Amino acid sequence: MKKWSGGMLIIFLFIILVIGFSVVDNPLWRRSAFSFSTNLSSGILQLKENDVVHPTQHSENNKAVKSPIFSTEELQHLFSWKNLSKEESQILQTWKRLKDLIHHREPLPQQSEAVIEAANAWKDLLDSIEQEKLSMVMDNSSLRNNTKETQCPYSLSAMNQTELQSDGFNLKIPCGLIQDSSITFVGIPRGPLGNFRIELIGSQLSGEPDPPIVLHYNVRLQGDMVTENSVIVQNTWTAASDWGEEERCPLPVPDGRQKVDDLDRCNEKVGKAANRKYVNRNRSEIAKETTVRRMGAKENLYFPFIEGYAFVATIWVGMDGFHMTVNGKHVTSFEYRESLEPWLVSGVRFTQDLKLLSVLASGLPTSEYLDYVFDLESLKAVPLVPQKKLSMFIGVFSTANNFNRRMAVRRSWMQYKAVRAGDVAVRFFVGLHKNKRVNEELWKEAHTYGDIQLVPFVDYYNLITLKTIAICTYGTKVVSAQYTMKTDDDTFVRVDEVLSALNKTKTTKGLLYGLISFDSQPHRSEESKWYISPKEWAQEYYPPWAHGPGYIISEDIAKFVVQGHREKRLKLFKLEDVAMGIWVEEYKKSGHNVYYINNDQFFNTGCKPDYVIAHYQGPRSILCLWQKLQQGSGPVCCE
Repeated sequence: MKKWSGGMLIIFLFIILVIGFSVVDNPLWRRSAFSFSTNLSSGILQLKENDVVHPTQHSENNKAVKSPIFSTEELQHLFSWKNLSKEESQILQTWKRLKDLIHHREPLPQQSEAVIEAANAWKDLLDSIEQEKLSMVMDNSSLRNNTKETQCPYSLSAMNQTELQSDGFNLKIPCGLIQDSSITFVGIPRGPLGNFRIELIGSQLSGEPDPPIVLHYNVRLQGDMVTENSVIVQNTWTAASDWGEEERCPLPVPDGRQKVDDLDRCNEKVGKAANRKYVNRNRSEIAKETTVRRMGAKENLYFPFIEGYAFVATIWVGMDGFHMTVNGKHVTSFEYRESLEPWLVSGVRFTQDLKLLSVLASGLPTSEYLDYVFDLESLKAVPLVPQKKLSMFIGVFSTANNFNRRMAVRRSWMQYKAVRAGDVAVRFFVGLHKNKRVNEELWKEAHTYGDIQLVPFVDYYNLITLKTIAICTYGTKVVSAQYTMKTDDDTFVRVDEVLSALNKTKTTKGLLYGLISFDSQPHRSEESKWYISPKEWAQEYYPPWAHGPGYIISEDIAKFVVQGHREKRLKLFKLEDVAMGIWVEEYKKSGHNVYYINNDQFFNTGCKPDYVIAHYQGPRSILCLWQKLQQGSGPVCCE
């Protein structure tokens, strides 16, 4: 009897083991550290506002963590909310209409992750909105003061730092970085090796194990396992993808890779550390040798960091990458990597053998204090008139912390008579930020000016095509516009000239208008920012498409895009302007006439005289172009 009972027990345990293994192996039950169900059941952990960023030290041999898996049920609260007023809901007029994005059978790269991160960020933002409303009801001054502290400062500094502690020194950057932001620091390499690191740390969402490292800048004065010479190693790290491919300076071998913002990835003068001979020599000898080189002798290779000698270094944010200058010389450039963009940065961290004397972060994104906006009413969006047919709707791509760019657009070409009269409507389309503070400032801005439409995903570059769908949705479902235009927040648009040009075409259907590219081919080099694999686009050529800084489609094409999205048959392609060309081609194949009208005055790489559209214009340039037009100087460039 005992033997029989023992045998049954063994069989029973074996069955339990098999069932348990089957459940664990089921992908619907497998969860990473990002697990949504865990977060929602146990309560999402939140970083305190004053917490300093302390990322965990990661070994470059760590194994990658799998990307998150989620179910539709886990994201329901992303598309449902309570206690928002009718006025507040105006900010979300395309939000729910994009719900089908999470069901698309061929999503864009990072689309799933971006929706999950948005759900976390949205929950935190709703909590903040509720807290703010509660503070107004209770007149709680402490809560109001906390709200004031969430302003995004233009600059931050730390002075008189000494030797770094075991966990280094961290400067928190509350609202991320934008183009032309910079971090300047003064330090002295010292200690047993003189090696040190600078890391730009990304925003960490509740439930994520560790924040990403947007830039890992490792200075190894004594070399490493690859070389005995001094070397700079740059890299990135994320929980999902582990360490990326490192980039070294000086380069081990010439690699022929493209430049970053027209700058070399590694200055060709950076090489074997001839500067090591400085260690036992006085400053006058060093100065004498420098003078000789300047008088015509061939300049030796140098290494920008020397043990025991002070340096001034600046990391500045370019259009396509981070750039490092040391003592006034460009040293390295590092191209942004997928999902690791400057807006994501939440802090800079210094570690190891470095005496840090000072650090200054400047040119940071900052929102305007409403008390100092004297022309507030003239900057607010003109209310939409129900049932009114618009001549044109303009959707503007923008990211959450580009406060200054949006203000420049409001004060310039959004002041055209057609816009202020309500014949043309303009809206900024903005994804959520991983940083709670930025989202709070964004919500306040959207509520104040009434010209921002939020979209339900975190704003990664690979997902901008989803904004194009949102723009078409707004131009056909929220308003009724004869034409829909897409542009960017660093673009100046002469609205009057665009309307005049459209009227001259006398084409109201099947229109794609802009700087048209015919017979262009996909970039097949993996080093290219616009790399497209054969799997993404197998054909040798793209169909005709209009460059992204500014193009216009007729209402019928916009409706075709929205219908295709709703029916889940729209091909999603990560290059949004090419994607529109693909959709127009599909419209053409469905039996409709299509008219491609080219305008060479739509400049996509800067400004030229007699422009209609000028791209790559910063806030100052946009305001300058507007001022010249108002002064009667005509369409002339400022730079």
